[in-house]
Amino acid sequence: MGPIIVLLWHSLFIVGMFLNGINCQVNGWINAHATFYGANQNPTTLGGACGYDNTFHAGFGVHTAALSGALFRNGEACGACYQLMCDYKADPKWCIRRAVVTITATNFCPSNNNGGWCNPPRHHFDMSMPAFLRIARQGNEGIVPVIYRRVPCKRRGGVHFTLRGQSNFNLIMISNVGGSGDIKAAWVRGSRTRSWVSMNRNWGANWQSNIDLRSQTLSFKLTLVDGKTLQLFNVVPSTWRFGQTFSSSNQF
Repeated sequence: MGPIIVLLWHSLFIVGMFLNGINCQVNGWINAHATFYGANQNPTTLGGACGYDNTFHAGFGVHTAALSGALFRNGEACGACYQLMCDYKADPKWCIRRAVVTITATNFCPSNNNGGWCNPPRHHFDMSMPAFLRIARQGNEGIVPVIYRRVPCKRRGGVHFTLRGQSNFNLIMISNVGGSGDIKAAWVRGSRTRSWVSMNRNWGANWQSNIDLRSQTLSFKLTLVDGKTLQLFNVVPSTWRFGQTFSSSNQF
């Protein structure tokens, strides 16, 4: 096979990747598209499928987004951080040149039967309006080409643990996680528990355990998707009650 034929085949392959919705990565940046939602909503309430009750309370502010299924990973991406830039070369009319925004994944953008932007295998960000307007002008049809990359999450203070449930059913929402931000595995240990007890992801950022932890001081162990593990000791005092939120003294 000659060099010209090889070059032609490679070019056709790249074109085919775009036509089939496969995202290409260049210098660490990946092609995607973005829209916005919640224009008439308070942006702090857009916690959605991750279960964050209030994005400020969770430590994320208003720069958040719902992710398409290819990125959401059944909730594992909750809390992850992405840096987005509107692709000015592809859409100079509506993109703000060189503008960059960092968002936190807090919701899921579902597929539909009409070839929607959130259908697999597309990479798509349905952003809060304040985040969208950082990189794109208002007034277009509401969709712009973007490039994105994963970035570390920079959080103020420690990891947040919100306790919900009853008796021996504990539902713990974990938020304000630094590092990669997305949790792969979680454990809890009470002051009367001999060892770490593995928790299961109930949905989004909510983790479940089925032991009675009442009147115990609680410690946690978290492993992020990037493999980093942190043990957080004596985060919750023995006087805790369901509905309360506590913060660790250290962070990823």
